[in-house]
This record gives sequence, C-alpha cells and structure tokens, in this order.
Amino acid sequence: VAVVTEIREKLEGADAAVLAEYRGLKVGELARLRGALRPAGAEFKVFKNTLARRAAEEAGLTDLVPMLEGPTAIAYCTKDAAGLAKVLEEFTRENQGLQVKAGWVDGRVVDPRTVKALASLPSREVLIARLLGALKAPMTRLVMVLKAPARDLVRAMDEIAKQKQETSGGAPAPGAAPAP
Repeated sequence: VAVVTEIREKLEGADAAVLAEYRGLKVGELARLRGALRPAGAEFKVFKNTLARRAAEEAGLTDLVPMLEGPTAIAYCTKDAAGLAKVLEEFTRENQGLQVKAGWVDGRVVDPRTVKALASLPSREVLIARLLGALKAPMTRLVMVLKAPARDLVRAMDEIAKQKQETSGGAPAPGAAPAP
C-alpha cells in the first residue's frame, strides 16, 4: 500500500513522467543516469509492474497501464519536461539498454516519438529568453521611432551650422565655440 501510494503521489505531483525499459543496463549505468537526471529536477525509479499499474489506475492514468510490461522504470520530473527528455535521449544514444516506452506530459500519454521531439526543444531558460526578446523588440522599435525626430533635428541643425560656417569663409559664427 505504501509503495502504491508513493507511485501515485509521484505521478500526480509530476509535470511529466517517462516509462522506460532498462533491460541490460548495469547498476553503475543506472546510477549514472540517476545522477544525470538530478540537475533536471527528475528522478528515476524502478517499481514492480503490478504496483505501478495499481498506482496508475488510482491516479487516473489508465493509458499508461498497458505500457507497464517487462522491466520498466519511471522517470518523474517536477519542473522541466524538456530537460528530462533531453537527459533520457542523450543516455539512450550512449546506452542501447534504455528504451523509452511512453511518456506522460501535461495530463496526456505520449508516444516515444513525442518524447524525442520534446528532447529537441530548447531549455526552459532559452525559451523564456526568446519570449522576453520577442516582447522587448516592439518596445525597442517604438523607442527608436520616437527618438528619430529629435535625432534628425540635431543632425539637421549640425548640417545648417556646417553650411553657415563654410559660407562665412571658415570663421566661426559669432558666439559659437571654436571648432576643436
């Protein structure tokens, strides 16, 4: 009961979860994967399939139940689903023993191709920076447009001053500061 409750709570509290088959991975490789997932705010755990099925049913994730066959581990993420997918994708390139079976993102079950596509997304920080840049660009253009008349006026006045100086024979206008 305690393990089923733990799995259900992790599934309900996670932003994303990925089911993966870990057949053929050594203990050291699993430890390395867990270490790589920690900075992404993710956790990788192996549970008995019968307990995981029961927890998935209790959490209302009945679409995940058929995927819980064979040696299956669950990777949970609470903050960055793309980060979780990136770490798993990178690890599967190096270790053929880990195969993504399915994922659960934003309340819906996704196939391995979608998990792979999620891995190709930029990080959360990059997406936020792009959004802020997109929001800032129109304001920057507006400021430049509003500054243009004053800038153009100063340029026109400089040109007029240069023309007057040239027509007066190079002597500075009365009251004007000498040219450096």
